[in-house]
Amino acid sequence: MNDLITQVNDAIWGYVLIGALVLCGLWFTWKTKGVQFRMVGEMIRLLTDSATSGTSQFDEKNGSHKHISSFQAFAVSVATRVGTGNLAGVATAIAVGGPGAVFWMWVIALIGAATAFVESTLGQLFKKRNKDHFIGGPAYYIEKGLHQKWMAYIFAILLTITFGLSYNSIQSNTICGAMHEAFGWNPLAVGVVIAALALLIVFGGIHRIANVSAVLVPLMAIGYFLLVVVVIIMNIHLIPHVLKAIITDAFGMRQGAGGMLGATIMIGVKRGLFSNEAGEGSAPNVAATATVTHPVKQGLIQALGVFTDTLLVCSCTAFVILLSGLYDTTTLNGIALTQASLGSEIGVAGPTFIAIAILLFAFSSIIGNYYYGEANIRFMTSNSTVITIYRICSGGVMVIFGAMVSLDMVWNLGDLCMALLTACNLIAIVALGKYVFRLLDDYRTQKRNGIKEPIFHRSLLPEIEDELECWE
Repeated sequence: MNDLITQVNDAIWGYVLIGALVLCGLWFTWKTKGVQFRMVGEMIRLLTDSATSGTSQFDEKNGSHKHISSFQAFAVSVATRVGTGNLAGVATAIAVGGPGAVFWMWVIALIGAATAFVESTLGQLFKKRNKDHFIGGPAYYIEKGLHQKWMAYIFAILLTITFGLSYNSIQSNTICGAMHEAFGWNPLAVGVVIAALALLIVFGGIHRIANVSAVLVPLMAIGYFLLVVVVIIMNIHLIPHVLKAIITDAFGMRQGAGGMLGATIMIGVKRGLFSNEAGEGSAPNVAATATVTHPVKQGLIQALGVFTDTLLVCSCTAFVILLSGLYDTTTLNGIALTQASLGSEIGVAGPTFIAIAILLFAFSSIIGNYYYGEANIRFMTSNSTVITIYRICSGGVMVIFGAMVSLDMVWNLGDLCMALLTACNLIAIVALGKYVFRLLDDYRTQKRNGIKEPIFHRSLLPEIEDELECWE
C-alpha cells in the first residue's frame, strides 16, 4: 500500500503540480508587479501595527471585543506553517535530495509568496460572518466567486482530511519521535498527553487557538533563530562551503546525473510547499478571520508568513544540518537527523532542545490545522454534533494514530492529500485572481494619495458586489 501511494505521489508531483505551482507563482508575481518583493516594508508595518495595537477589535454589533486581529491571524497561519516541515521535513529533504533541495525550497518560497498573497486576499474578500468572528477560505470563494458549489464541497472535504486528520498525524508522529530520541519516552504515552492538551484548546474555538498561537509562535521562532545564529557564528568559516554545496547540488553540478537533479528539485519543492503551504489553500481559512479595512492587508501579511517560514526557520534547520556534515549518514533521517546535527554542534543539549522545539512547533500546528478543518466543516454543516466528532477525531484520535504509525506511511499520505488539495485551489485562484489585481491597484492608489490605512468599498467590484456581505 505504501509503495502504491509513493508511485501515485511521484506521478502527480513529477508531471503536474511542480510545473503548475511554478507557473502560477510566476504569473501572480508578474500580474502583481512583484508584490512579495516591492511591499515587504508595508507587510512589516501592518504586522507590527497590529501586534502593538492589541489582540482584538471592538465588535459594534455584539458590543464585545471578539474579532481576530491581523497579528493573531498571522500567528495561527505561521503556527501551522512552522511545524514538522521546518525541522523534520527539511532534514528529510536534505537526506533524500541533497543540499541542493534547500535552494529549491527557497525558490518555491520566493515565487510562492505571490500565490499566498492572492489566495489570502481572496479569503478576506469573500469572508462571511459566523457568530463572534469572520469565517472563510477557498471553499467560500469557490462557491461565491466561481459559483461552483460542488467544487467547493470537494475542496472542503479534501482540506478537512488533509489538515485536520492527515497533517495532525504527521505532527504527532514527529513530536513522539523527538521525545523518544531525547528522553526515551513511550510514543503512545506522549501521543495521549498531546491529544489531551490539544482537545483542551480546540474545544475553546478559534479565539482560544488564536490566543495560544499568539504566545507560542513568537516564543518558539525567536528562540530557535537565536540558537541557530550562535551555531552559525561558531562555524562562520564553513558558511562559504555550505553555500557552495547548496548551489552546486541544486543544479546537478555535483551529481552529474539528470535523474538525481530531478529528484533534488522534486523533494525540495514538495518539502518547501509542505512547510510554507503557499497555494495549498490553507492560510486563507485563517486570513479570513481577521478584522481589517482592506482585503489586501491580510494578503500582504500572509505573504510575509511564507518568508518567515521558509527563508527564516527552514533555513535555520538547513544550516545546522549542513554545518554538521551528518546529512550523508544513511542511518539518520527526519527529526533524528536534526537532533543529531544540533547535538554535534552544542553537545548533549542538542537533542533535548530540538525535542522541546518540535513540541512547541508541532503542537501549535496541531491546533492550527484543527481550525482549518473546522472552518471547512462549518461550510458544509452547522450541526454541533458533527463539529464535536471532528474535534475528537482531529485533536484526539489522529494525534494518537500518528504516535503509532511509521514515518514513511504518514508522510506519503500527507503528500497525496496535499497534491489533490493544491490542484483544486490553484484552479480557483487563477480564475479569481483578476479581483485581487484590482484590489491591489486600489490599495496602492490610496497609499500614493497619502492614505495610511486604505479602506475597501465593495462598489469597486460591482459585478460581485452582492457576494461581499462583510464589506459595507
